[in-house]
Amino acid sequence: QVQLVESGGGLVQPGGSLRLSCAASGSIFRINAMAWYRQAPGKQREFVATITSGGGTNYADSVKGRFTVSGENAKNTVYLQMNSLKPEDTAVYYCNADITDFRDYNPYHYWGQGTQVTVSS
Repeated sequence: QVQLVESGGGLVQPGGSLRLSCAASGSIFRINAMAWYRQAPGKQREFVATITSGGGTNYADSVKGRFTVSGENAKNTVYLQMNSLKPEDTAVYYCNADITDFRDYNPYHYWGQGTQVTVSS
């Protein structure tokens, strides 16, 4: 079993910054990719950013140039640095991981519990 634990959410004023963290633990053989998604009230969950095991990144158009995803392999942790935050960035942010489990060497997707980000003056 694998667990993902997010942290770093909170209340920030427009134009401010936050850094989210997501730490994976458990029966991890290999982390293939990790990603961030978000869900605003009344809306569907949407993709934000992803990073592969090789360091390749991809971003939603709405966050390009403002958000940066990075990883720390030794800690099985992914970060999302969010700058120039806007009220429309308000959402619950979820970590997602594509992990090969050492119990059967199959890949599985896991979700964290989510962390609230509120951008408001």
